[in-house]
Amino acid sequence: MSEDASAAANPRAARRRVVLSLVLLGAAAVATAAPTWLTTYASTVLNEQVKVVVTGTSAAPGVSAAALVVVAAGLALGLVGRIARWFSLLVVIAGGLVIAGSGFNFIRSPDAAARSGVADATGVIGVVGDVTVSYAPYLALVCGLAIIAVAVRAAVAPIDWGSRTTKYDTPVHGQDAPQESAPDTDETDLDERDAWDALTQGDDPT
Repeated sequence: MSEDASAAANPRAARRRVVLSLVLLGAAAVATAAPTWLTTYASTVLNEQVKVVVTGTSAAPGVSAAALVVVAAGLALGLVGRIARWFSLLVVIAGGLVIAGSGFNFIRSPDAAARSGVADATGVIGVVGDVTVSYAPYLALVCGLAIIAVAVRAAVAPIDWGSRTTKYDTPVHGQDAPQESAPDTDETDLDERDAWDALTQGDDPT
């Protein structure tokens, strides 16, 4: 059975898979920001060689922030209805773009982060040595792209997003629509006449 057929056969399970996937990918993206992203060396007056280590939270602070947003929006997808899911998916896609873009920009040009790390570690802005980039920014890039792919897939897949309110539901017409009973005018008129007759005879109809 294909993935589309499986999603159509069990749309609620597909919704749970989307939520779980986004939460796990968001958590993984947060984890990629914790390790070392680059290692370099610098020199000072007191030390000829100083090892400088820069983590992802310093080199690309947008990764962890966007990843937390993805986790929150992913959890929201399990609670909202069909209309609000579009907003949540847009937030997820935006978060994925920030994560992937931060990882890509760092991989393309790590020197800026290296200079900033050297300045923070030594207090001196100068030429840095060789820069060694770790695997973490590549993982962040992969997580960001995966988040975007899951969100786009969720937008087009036959998933039952449910409805949390019936306030704006379309009214039911036809045989299934509830029938409103019309007031029995004859019975009402008869009751009024009986009450008037009783009143003219000196009785209190109430």
